[in-house]
Amino acid sequence: MKLGFIGCSNITKAMMRSFISQKAVDAKDIIAYDCDRYTLFRVEEEYGVRTTDSRKEVAHNCDIIILSERTQHYYDAAHEIRKIIRPEQILVSTAPNMPISAVEERFGDDVKIIRAKPNTPAIVGESMTGICHNALVTHEEFVNVCHLMSCFGVVEKVPESLMDVVIAVSSSSPAYVFMFIEAMADAASADGMPRAQAYEFAAQAVLGSAKMILETGKHPGELKDMVCSPGGTTLEAIRVLEAHGLRGSVFEAVKACAAHCKKVTDK
Repeated sequence: MKLGFIGCSNITKAMMRSFISQKAVDAKDIIAYDCDRYTLFRVEEEYGVRTTDSRKEVAHNCDIIILSERTQHYYDAAHEIRKIIRPEQILVSTAPNMPISAVEERFGDDVKIIRAKPNTPAIVGESMTGICHNALVTHEEFVNVCHLMSCFGVVEKVPESLMDVVIAVSSSSPAYVFMFIEAMADAASADGMPRAQAYEFAAQAVLGSAKMILETGKHPGELKDMVCSPGGTTLEAIRVLEAHGLRGSVFEAVKACAAHCKKVTDK
Protein backbone atom coordinates (compact mmCIF):
# COMPACT_ATOMS: atom_id res chain seq x y z
CA MET A 1 0.00 0.00 0.00
CA LYS A 2 1.28 3.44 -0.97
CA LEU A 3 0.24 6.24 1.36
CA GLY A 4 0.33 9.95 0.51
CA PHE A 5 0.09 13.09 2.62
CA ILE A 6 -0.90 16.42 1.16
CA GLY A 7 -0.12 18.85 3.96
CA CYS A 8 2.20 18.12 6.90
CA SER A 9 0.65 19.61 10.04
CA ASN A 10 1.70 18.53 13.55
CA ILE A 11 -1.13 15.99 13.65
CA THR A 12 -0.17 14.75 10.18
CA LYS A 13 3.40 14.19 11.32
CA ALA A 14 2.09 12.34 14.37
CA MET A 15 0.09 10.07 12.04
CA MET A 16 3.17 9.46 9.91
CA ARG A 17 5.34 8.61 12.91
CA SER A 18 2.71 6.21 14.28
CA PHE A 19 2.19 4.42 10.96
CA ILE A 20 5.92 3.86 10.61
CA SER A 21 6.68 2.94 14.24
CA GLN A 22 3.83 0.41 14.34
CA LYS A 23 4.84 -0.97 10.93
CA ALA A 24 1.42 -0.28 9.43
CA VAL A 25 3.16 1.37 6.48
CA ASP A 26 6.82 1.28 5.53
CA ALA A 27 8.53 4.67 5.33
CA LYS A 28 9.58 3.99 1.74
CA ASP A 29 5.89 3.63 0.80
CA ILE A 30 4.97 7.12 2.06
CA ILE A 31 5.08 10.27 -0.05
CA ALA A 32 4.54 13.68 1.60
CA TYR A 33 3.80 17.09 0.13
CA ASP A 34 3.71 20.45 1.87
CA CYS A 35 3.83 23.98 0.51
CA ASP A 36 6.63 24.76 2.99
CA ARG A 37 9.97 23.32 1.85
CA TYR A 38 11.55 23.49 5.30
CA THR A 39 8.70 21.35 6.66
CA LEU A 40 9.35 18.80 3.93
CA PHE A 41 13.06 18.79 4.74
CA ARG A 42 12.31 18.10 8.42
CA VAL A 43 9.81 15.36 7.56
CA GLU A 44 12.27 13.63 5.24
CA GLU A 45 15.10 13.89 7.77
CA GLU A 46 13.04 12.71 10.74
CA TYR A 47 10.90 9.96 9.22
CA GLY A 48 12.82 8.86 6.16
CA VAL A 49 9.83 9.21 3.85
CA ARG A 50 9.89 10.44 0.29
CA THR A 51 8.90 14.08 -0.12
CA THR A 52 7.82 16.11 -3.11
CA ASP A 53 6.88 19.68 -4.03
CA SER A 54 4.10 18.37 -6.27
CA ARG A 55 0.60 17.37 -5.20
CA LYS A 56 0.28 15.61 -8.55
CA GLU A 57 3.12 13.24 -7.68
CA VAL A 58 1.27 12.19 -4.52
CA ALA A 59 -1.97 11.66 -6.44
CA HIS A 60 -0.26 9.66 -9.18
CA ASN A 61 1.53 7.26 -6.84
CA CYS A 62 -0.64 6.59 -3.78
CA ASP A 63 -3.52 4.28 -2.93
CA ILE A 64 -4.68 6.36 0.02
CA ILE A 65 -4.25 10.13 0.08
CA ILE A 66 -4.57 11.95 3.39
CA LEU A 67 -5.53 15.54 2.62
CA SER A 68 -4.53 17.66 5.60
CA GLU A 69 -4.03 21.09 4.10
CA ARG A 70 -5.84 24.12 5.45
CA THR A 71 -9.32 24.55 4.04
CA GLN A 72 -8.30 27.56 1.93
CA HIS A 73 -5.82 25.36 0.04
CA TYR A 74 -8.44 22.77 -0.91
CA TYR A 75 -9.28 24.70 -4.08
CA ASP A 76 -5.63 24.57 -5.19
CA ALA A 77 -5.39 20.88 -4.33
CA ALA A 78 -8.61 20.07 -6.19
CA HIS A 79 -7.50 22.06 -9.23
CA GLU A 80 -4.20 20.17 -9.39
CA ILE A 81 -5.25 16.59 -8.72
CA ARG A 82 -8.97 16.32 -9.48
CA LYS A 83 -8.39 14.79 -12.92
CA ILE A 84 -5.65 12.48 -11.60
CA ILE A 85 -7.61 10.73 -8.84
CA ARG A 86 -8.54 7.20 -9.90
CA PRO A 87 -11.74 5.33 -8.90
CA GLU A 88 -9.83 2.84 -6.74
CA GLN A 89 -8.03 5.52 -4.70
CA ILE A 90 -9.29 6.75 -1.31
CA LEU A 91 -9.18 10.40 -0.29
CA VAL A 92 -9.10 10.94 3.48
CA SER A 93 -9.97 14.51 4.42
CA THR A 94 -9.13 15.92 7.86
CA ALA A 95 -10.34 19.49 7.27
CA PRO A 96 -12.53 20.49 10.25
CA ASN A 97 -15.18 22.48 8.38
CA MET A 98 -15.31 20.57 5.11
CA PRO A 99 -18.22 18.10 4.89
CA ILE A 100 -18.05 15.20 2.49
CA SER A 101 -20.43 16.96 0.09
CA ALA A 102 -18.01 19.91 -0.16
CA VAL A 103 -15.07 17.58 -0.81
CA GLU A 104 -17.13 15.83 -3.49
CA GLU A 105 -17.96 19.20 -5.03
CA ARG A 106 -14.26 20.01 -5.33
CA PHE A 107 -12.87 16.59 -6.27
CA GLY A 108 -15.86 14.95 -7.95
CA ASP A 109 -18.75 12.81 -6.78
CA ASP A 110 -17.06 9.69 -8.18
CA VAL A 111 -14.26 9.81 -5.58
CA LYS A 112 -14.08 7.57 -2.52
CA ILE A 113 -13.99 9.96 0.42
CA ILE A 114 -13.46 9.37 4.13
CA ARG A 115 -13.77 12.25 6.55
CA ALA A 116 -11.67 11.91 9.72
CA LYS A 117 -11.08 14.30 12.60
CA PRO A 118 -8.30 13.33 14.99
CA ASN A 119 -7.14 15.61 17.81
CA THR A 120 -3.73 16.80 18.99
CA PRO A 121 -3.17 13.96 21.53
CA ALA A 122 -2.33 11.98 18.38
CA ILE A 123 1.15 13.40 19.04
CA VAL A 124 1.42 11.07 22.06
CA GLY A 125 -0.61 8.22 20.56
CA GLU A 126 -3.83 9.08 22.41
CA SER A 127 -6.02 10.67 19.75
CA MET A 128 -9.79 10.43 19.66
CA THR A 129 -10.79 10.29 16.00
CA GLY A 130 -14.31 10.63 14.64
CA ILE A 131 -14.68 9.13 11.17
CA CYS A 132 -17.32 8.68 8.43
CA HIS A 133 -17.38 8.01 4.68
CA ASN A 134 -19.34 8.45 1.48
CA ALA A 135 -21.29 5.72 -0.31
CA LEU A 136 -18.45 4.72 -2.65
CA VAL A 137 -16.18 3.48 0.14
CA THR A 138 -16.55 -0.25 0.74
CA HIS A 139 -16.79 -1.79 4.19
CA GLU A 140 -13.37 -3.40 3.78
CA GLU A 141 -11.77 -0.11 2.71
CA PHE A 142 -13.32 1.74 5.63
CA VAL A 143 -12.13 -0.92 8.11
CA ASN A 144 -8.60 -0.69 6.67
CA VAL A 145 -8.50 3.09 7.08
CA CYS A 146 -9.90 2.82 10.61
CA HIS A 147 -7.13 0.33 11.40
CA LEU A 148 -4.57 2.83 10.14
CA MET A 149 -6.05 5.62 12.25
CA SER A 150 -6.02 3.41 15.34
CA CYS A 151 -2.21 3.48 15.20
CA PHE A 152 -2.33 6.83 17.04
CA GLY A 153 -5.39 6.43 19.27
CA VAL A 154 -9.06 5.49 19.44
CA VAL A 155 -11.25 5.58 16.31
CA GLU A 156 -15.04 5.82 16.42
CA LYS A 157 -17.43 5.80 13.47
CA VAL A 158 -20.04 8.57 13.70
CA PRO A 159 -22.73 9.84 11.34
CA GLU A 160 -21.50 12.92 9.52
CA SER A 161 -24.29 14.94 11.16
CA LEU A 162 -22.32 14.63 14.42
CA MET A 163 -18.94 15.74 13.10
CA ASP A 164 -19.43 19.30 14.39
CA VAL A 165 -20.05 17.79 17.81
CA VAL A 166 -16.93 15.62 17.44
CA ILE A 167 -14.90 18.77 16.87
CA ALA A 168 -16.43 20.48 19.92
CA VAL A 169 -16.14 17.60 22.38
CA SER A 170 -12.91 16.05 21.08
CA SER A 171 -10.85 18.02 18.56
CA SER A 172 -11.09 21.36 20.37
CA SER A 173 -11.44 20.05 23.92
CA PRO A 174 -7.73 19.48 24.64
CA ALA A 175 -7.53 23.28 24.82
CA TYR A 176 -10.22 23.33 27.53
CA VAL A 177 -8.40 20.62 29.48
CA PHE A 178 -5.06 22.41 29.18
CA MET A 179 -6.69 25.54 30.63
CA PHE A 180 -8.08 23.49 33.54
CA ILE A 181 -4.67 21.92 34.25
CA GLU A 182 -2.96 25.29 33.99
CA ALA A 183 -5.42 26.86 36.45
CA MET A 184 -4.93 24.05 38.98
CA ALA A 185 -1.16 24.27 38.64
CA ASP A 186 -1.25 28.06 39.03
CA ALA A 187 -3.16 27.68 42.29
CA ALA A 188 -0.78 24.99 43.56
CA SER A 189 2.18 27.17 42.64
CA ALA A 190 0.59 30.11 44.46
CA ASP A 191 0.55 27.94 47.58
CA GLY A 192 4.27 27.19 47.24
CA MET A 193 4.56 24.11 45.00
CA PRO A 194 7.30 24.39 42.34
CA ARG A 195 5.65 25.06 38.99
CA ALA A 196 7.03 22.02 37.16
CA GLN A 197 5.85 19.77 39.99
CA ALA A 198 2.44 21.48 40.04
CA TYR A 199 1.94 20.73 36.33
CA GLU A 200 2.93 17.11 36.89
CA PHE A 201 0.48 16.65 39.78
CA ALA A 202 -2.38 18.37 37.93
CA ALA A 203 -1.79 16.60 34.61
CA GLN A 204 -1.44 13.15 36.19
CA ALA A 205 -4.64 13.70 38.19
CA VAL A 206 -6.53 14.50 34.97
CA LEU A 207 -4.97 11.53 33.17
CA GLY A 208 -5.85 9.13 35.97
CA SER A 209 -9.38 10.48 36.28
CA ALA A 210 -10.02 10.06 32.55
CA LYS A 211 -8.65 6.54 32.71
CA MET A 212 -11.04 5.69 35.56
CA ILE A 213 -14.04 6.69 33.42
CA LEU A 214 -12.84 4.67 30.43
CA GLU A 215 -11.81 1.56 32.36
CA THR A 216 -14.50 1.31 35.05
CA GLY A 217 -17.47 2.33 32.88
CA LYS A 218 -18.87 4.21 35.87
CA HIS A 219 -20.78 7.48 35.47
CA PRO A 220 -18.58 10.55 36.10
CA GLY A 221 -20.99 11.66 38.83
CA GLU A 222 -20.57 8.36 40.66
CA LEU A 223 -16.78 8.64 40.48
CA LYS A 224 -16.99 12.23 41.72
CA ASP A 225 -19.04 11.10 44.72
CA MET A 226 -16.37 8.50 45.53
CA VAL A 227 -13.90 11.37 46.12
CA CYS A 228 -16.28 13.53 48.17
CA SER A 229 -16.35 12.62 51.87
CA PRO A 230 -19.21 14.22 53.86
CA GLY A 231 -18.08 17.57 55.18
CA GLY A 232 -14.69 17.11 53.55
CA THR A 233 -12.25 19.28 51.65
CA THR A 234 -13.29 18.04 48.19
CA LEU A 235 -16.92 19.03 48.73
CA GLU A 236 -15.78 22.51 49.68
CA ALA A 237 -13.87 22.75 46.40
CA ILE A 238 -16.92 21.42 44.51
CA ARG A 239 -19.09 24.06 46.17
CA VAL A 240 -16.80 26.82 44.87
CA LEU A 241 -16.67 25.32 41.36
CA GLU A 242 -20.46 25.14 41.24
CA ALA A 243 -20.77 28.69 42.56
CA HIS A 244 -18.51 29.93 39.78
CA GLY A 245 -20.40 27.98 37.11
CA LEU A 246 -17.78 25.46 35.99
CA ARG A 247 -20.33 22.95 34.71
CA GLY A 248 -22.41 25.56 32.89
CA SER A 249 -19.34 27.24 31.39
CA VAL A 250 -18.03 23.98 29.95
CA PHE A 251 -21.50 23.10 28.64
CA GLU A 252 -21.84 26.47 26.90
CA ALA A 253 -18.28 26.34 25.54
CA VAL A 254 -18.84 22.98 23.86
CA LYS A 255 -22.20 24.13 22.46
CA ALA A 256 -20.64 27.37 21.16
CA CYS A 257 -17.81 25.48 19.48
CA ALA A 258 -20.22 23.10 17.74
CA ALA A 259 -22.45 25.99 16.65
CA HIS A 260 -19.48 27.89 15.23
CA CYS A 261 -18.35 24.76 13.35
CA LYS A 262 -21.80 24.45 11.78
CA LYS A 263 -21.86 28.17 10.95
CA VAL A 264 -18.49 27.99 9.17
CA THR A 265 -19.39 24.72 7.44
CA ASP A 266 -22.67 26.14 6.11
CA LYS A 267 -20.96 29.11 4.45
